[in-house]
Amino acid sequence: MTDQESTPLPINRLIDHTLLKADASEDQIRQLCDEAAKYQFYSVCVNPYYVKLCSRLLEGTGVLVCSVVGFPLGATPTQVKVFEAQQVLRDGASEVDMVMNIGAFKSGDTAMVKQDIAAVSKTCHEGKAVLKVIIEAALLTDEEKEVACQLAVEAGTDFVKTSTGFGPGGASVEDVALMRQTVGPDIGVKAAGGIHNYTQAQQMIAAGATRIGASAGVKIVEESR
Repeated sequence: MTDQESTPLPINRLIDHTLLKADASEDQIRQLCDEAAKYQFYSVCVNPYYVKLCSRLLEGTGVLVCSVVGFPLGATPTQVKVFEAQQVLRDGASEVDMVMNIGAFKSGDTAMVKQDIAAVSKTCHEGKAVLKVIIEAALLTDEEKEVACQLAVEAGTDFVKTSTGFGPGGASVEDVALMRQTVGPDIGVKAAGGIHNYTQAQQMIAAGATRIGASAGVKIVEESR
């Protein structure tokens, strides 16, 4: 089972401490890593450019590095997503959050979407890395969310993820519950986008999330105490 444990993990070990803004500076990324080491978050989630730096800063801390692929639109060709995944793994990432090709999915080309995910999944698993597929739930109907999650599972993902945080909406309790129901108990569900406090994080976990993507990780942990 991915992150499912018989004993619940403490909240800090469910958080991907995230900074994906276009204007994130090196100083801000260094601060992100300092906080992640101090609070022992599961990982930091950063854009590909900063993976090498984070991997160096977090060496020996037990905190992993996660990066994004095809982000934030999902509209990059498969070969480019594969190359991007290979690059972030070489630079030290242990987890990859890729955006599903939403346009292809909306066009009904589910075979292409599945192949796109499968290619990145193969790359990640060959590199002993975890793959999370972002379905951008705010752009989909409930039926589409179910189909997208099923495709991701069939293509070999380890997690499905609600949102990029750059779409029209973030994680909702309803979406997390629907995604959990669709993928079953053995695939991870990551709730991300708009999770600002401990109460919201707890609601997502209760609905079935096994990972939380948030820039408010420090606040969430402090509130939990």
